[in-house]
Amino acid sequence: MRKLSMEELNRDDIDSFKNKEKIPIVVVLDNVRSMHNVGSTFRTADGFAVERIILSGITGTPPHREIEKTALGATQSVDWEYYPDTKTAIGQLKKEGYTLLAVEQASGSIPLQSFETNPQKKYALIFGNEVHGVSDEVMPAIDGCIEIPQFGTKHSLNVSVTIGIVLWQFAQKFKFL
Repeated sequence: MRKLSMEELNRDDIDSFKNKEKIPIVVVLDNVRSMHNVGSTFRTADGFAVERIILSGITGTPPHREIEKTALGATQSVDWEYYPDTKTAIGQLKKEGYTLLAVEQASGSIPLQSFETNPQKKYALIFGNEVHGVSDEVMPAIDGCIEIPQFGTKHSLNVSVTIGIVLWQFAQKFKFL
């Protein structure tokens, strides 16, 4: 066994990636404070070819050295927008026909592995602040809530890890995998 070379991986260049069909998912970062988590989100969004990222509230925006450190150039390939507040952002997504799902530990949340993804729908997945989670003002506006079951002593996973797990689960339901 050997690792594949960069040429053998046959990845899209930025122009090809921008023009390819994406899975109908928008990742919403609600007041995410760590620039490294923002950069990691860009890199993961590129890896799963999601439509775009919405950055809101205190979430940092490119260009920023700390974002680029983990994004490794994905800020150039993944479309993104900034909104001063998440509630306005998700209001716009609702108008565009997205189903709004918070990824949060909440009453009535559905375990990720039990959530029935409909490949005919568009989803906006809302990920919250590293300490406080999805904003209290946002929770009443969502269509549903999913969570990743956990079995250890900690109360949550890092937001960038959560994004990777959730996007993998959703991507499996769409045509790319």
